[in-house]
Amino acid sequence: MTRVFARFARKEGLDDRRLCEAVARAERGAVDADLGGGLIKQRVARPGGGRSGGYRTVVAFRTAERSVFLYGFAKNERANIDVAELTDLKKLAKLVLAYTDRQIAKAVAEQELKELPYADDEEEHGR
Repeated sequence: MTRVFARFARKEGLDDRRLCEAVARAERGAVDADLGGGLIKQRVARPGGGRSGGYRTVVAFRTAERSVFLYGFAKNERANIDVAELTDLKKLAKLVLAYTDRQIAKAVAEQELKELPYADDEEEHGR
């Protein structure tokens, strides 16, 4: 996730498990909305609530390769992102999806990106 998204997630109380569940759903083909340009929109449940009234996240997504949370908002605070925001997010998605492993490692080390623990098999982690 980007530093901006990490701040949003922390403020809203979104834990890593909920974010990983959103990626796992996308990996299984359950994408809430394909925004084009490597972007998807995934719903994430509020703590103690469901996904439908929770948060919307915009994720740079390439199946089985990389997922980067770029932006998030509460459904009750805004309906959607506008065209200008979508254009900017597509540019950012193109950039981060093209990162090499070395570039990812550098961005994590410089705290531009935060890596989430993620496994395809949740039972492997006792969940």
